[in-house]
Amino acid sequence: MIELHDVSKTYVLKGRGGGIARTVPALKKIDFHVPAGRIHGVIGLSGAGKSTLIRCVNLLERPTTGTVTVDGQELTGLSRAALNQARHRIGMIFQHFNLLTNRTVFANVALPLELMGVKRAEIQERVTPLLELVGLADKASQYPAQLSGGQKQRVAIARALASRPKVLLCDEATSALDPQTTASILALLRDINRKLGLTILLITHEMEVVKSICHRVSLISDGELVEEAEVGDFFTAPRTQLGREFLNDFLKLEPPRALIERLEETPGTHSHPVVRLAFSGDAVSTPLVSRLARECGVDVSILQAKVESIQERTLGLMIAELMGPAEKTREALAYLESHDLHVEVLGHVQRDA
Repeated sequence: MIELHDVSKTYVLKGRGGGIARTVPALKKIDFHVPAGRIHGVIGLSGAGKSTLIRCVNLLERPTTGTVTVDGQELTGLSRAALNQARHRIGMIFQHFNLLTNRTVFANVALPLELMGVKRAEIQERVTPLLELVGLADKASQYPAQLSGGQKQRVAIARALASRPKVLLCDEATSALDPQTTASILALLRDINRKLGLTILLITHEMEVVKSICHRVSLISDGELVEEAEVGDFFTAPRTQLGREFLNDFLKLEPPRALIERLEETPGTHSHPVVRLAFSGDAVSTPLVSRLARECGVDVSILQAKVESIQERTLGLMIAELMGPAEKTREALAYLESHDLHVEVLGHVQRDA
């Protein structure tokens, strides 16, 4: 449904006198695919290139190189008039709603249809069900100033759906909302995806958003896609250091600071490993820790542990010290790695001889 091939975007900053001062690469050779009917999240730090990426999808930002294809149509090869027509099939919502304050809720949703030349009777037929879909049928005659932030975003969603798009782009759509309102908007997007079969691409810096509704997630850093995975796999075992940092910050699962300061990268003669374990599937309910102590002869000190529900998957997380002779702790690590869980050695702690 959405395909970006070899997309780069470079901004040219002009200096004094109009000359080129320098160029700033915002995206670097992005290859990206979102299948029809999926919800795909893009996360990254501020300035990583997230907003530029999503704006390249509907060519609000035209890529410097590469091609953008949506629903089988290559947008980068279209004339201006044809591109305007193609954009009718791509809805977009923003962080700050962008509603017209002098138009009612109904009129805000009807605006794109008016610009498309849709007749008044058809506008009525299309807008009314959309307001019902987003839960604002009773707010049709009110103005944006009379609405809460969550209600304004629901109007923006209805407006984005007015042209019957096949793709919905969400640019930090929940960043200005409180947690409870965010949850209700995410539930609405999930419902729209299910009922309308709409393909949704959203960018966010909030892992909770990814966890709640995305099927797949991409991680962007310094203009490059550095990691991509199904959401359950990303939360279980991110492959990059940045992915692990995002996950750890979200889960708040770190060893105590006093222990971190004692961690050494390589094992010493008298040291034991500190590990982070991620359990998924049947491993969550399997008593691996007690088996580990019994079968490998090591003591297990659990420093932190929690269980997270990632959509339809259950994820168990634990930080523990494996205490015993070096040979036994090596056996314990091998035992853990042979089961359905991800094992990360955070470091080694020196112990008394």
